[in-house]
Amino acid sequence: MLGVIRQSLGCGALASSVKILGRGVERVIPIASAAGRNYSSVTKEMTVRDALNSALDEEMAADPKVFLMGEEVGEYQGAYKISRGLLDKYGPERVRDTPITEAGFTGIGVGAAYYGLRPVVEFMTFNFSLQAIDHIINSAAKSNYMSSGQISVPIVFRGPNGAAAGVGAQHSHCFSAWYASCPGLKVLSPYSSEDARGLLKAAIRDPDPVVFLENELLYGESFPVSEDVLDSNFCLPIGKAKIERKGKDITITSFSKMVGYALQAAEILSKDGISAEVINLRSIRPLDRETITASVKKTNRLVTVEEGFPQHGVGSEICAVVVEECFEYLDAPVERIAGADVPMPYAQNLERIALPQVEDIVRAAKRACYRSVPLAASA
Repeated sequence: MLGVIRQSLGCGALASSVKILGRGVERVIPIASAAGRNYSSVTKEMTVRDALNSALDEEMAADPKVFLMGEEVGEYQGAYKISRGLLDKYGPERVRDTPITEAGFTGIGVGAAYYGLRPVVEFMTFNFSLQAIDHIINSAAKSNYMSSGQISVPIVFRGPNGAAAGVGAQHSHCFSAWYASCPGLKVLSPYSSEDARGLLKAAIRDPDPVVFLENELLYGESFPVSEDVLDSNFCLPIGKAKIERKGKDITITSFSKMVGYALQAAEILSKDGISAEVINLRSIRPLDRETITASVKKTNRLVTVEEGFPQHGVGSEICAVVVEECFEYLDAPVERIAGADVPMPYAQNLERIALPQVEDIVRAAKRACYRSVPLAASA
């Protein structure tokens, strides 16, 4: 492994990092100060793609131990242009194009993290991470515990997760619940440009392995960002959700692309006199139980929304948390909105039926609020 890392990363980078093996040296993370800030002062629009690109650029500039590797991240500038301009700026030793062998380059990345470097491993889609799941789970997630804390594994696994459009079952799987079930991993899933920028910076600076689940259909979406968000020191706390919209009648939890759907549903519900509180989870593991339960104690109702399969999903975990910690506050059964329990269809009309839609969230919220829903509308 040592020889492979030396060949891939350059002897100088390796030599400067071997000495910190086992000490878990990490940079100072200004997360605590970010948690209490108000980012409401909007100054410009930024796409999620540019937010991710700028976060990578700034973290690579700030720490020479950070490097990016994956298929087409260099010469092609990324399959989704997330790594645009980074090869020219940092060179091929820190922006490494790899063969189509997820098991190989993920293993090299984990080995590099053992020696104190901070790899960012890009999967063209998280469906391909199955080829490397042994390295992610057995090598990255468990090493800190199995070494009694002597080995830190500061690595980020990132790429698009979940459904895109018309790419079939083998390219549409949501892995949030899979990875969130494994101790030793942190699992983040951004929605907005602020999320993408702040959470990716936090992930790169973290001393533990982080699974960073993006959404292909959000890359081109623009969101307002403030001057604080554009600051190079900005990052978001891992494990803290964001209340995107305050409400008093029902709580809707969601993450990634589904946050946008939840906000649309909340706007529709407001026209019927239902005030919905929308929570953007941001962090799947650790889960912000306090924000969720505090909201449910206020609204007394809950709808969970996710793209993944319903059985053993993120929504199931949230339901368990609410039942364990604030069951007596519920005035209605919890409603779960999830993808259909089938492999993703390829046909466009069937794909839409298999994924949660805004109208599904609206109907579930009305059921929880005991508002009558016409039979035709629920069919």
